[in-house]
Amino acid sequence: MTKEPYIEVNGQTVYAIVDGMGPIKPTGIQILEENGIKDLDPKAWYSQQDWLNAFKLISDKIGPHTLFSIGKKIPENARFPAEIDDIEKALASIDVAYHMNHRIDGEPMFNPKDGSMKEGIGHYAYKKIGDSEVEIKCDNPYPCQFDQGIITAMANRFKPEYSLGVRVEHDSTKGCREKDHKDCHYIIKW
Repeated sequence: MTKEPYIEVNGQTVYAIVDGMGPIKPTGIQILEENGIKDLDPKAWYSQQDWLNAFKLISDKIGPHTLFSIGKKIPENARFPAEIDDIEKALASIDVAYHMNHRIDGEPMFNPKDGSMKEGIGHYAYKKIGDSEVEIKCDNPYPCQFDQGIITAMANRFKPEYSLGVRVEHDSTKGCREKDHKDCHYIIKW
């Protein structure tokens, strides 16, 4: 029998749960602790499964809007590539950042020296559709609302000066992970 790979998330990223819960931060800490994540340290690594279990509990107890708020805090808490200076680079960088903040069997899932990524956690696949429109396909184990929060925060943070706003829509015509589909698709327009 082969051993399943052990996937971890860095504490800096895990902290987004606490940060995203605003005035009910103590509830975020309690939920993390109930799922085996105690004494949160930004430099430590934590079980991805424990973190996913915390998301499930948040969804069940508090609701999807909180998952969206937590996702919006990811760009403030997780590591992202330094060279981001526009909306398209920002949205395309989500997959790299995702892999930068996870490791498998103690090894980082993104190598900045050669740009290689390890598989095992899914992706945030970026695709340009028009001049001011892209699609991101999410085939990862995280909740839809969390992913939409990440995408929304990155798009708003780097939207062009000429843009009055950014719209991020879940394209349910292509299925949804909440309905047992393999992935979710988001259309971003600015």
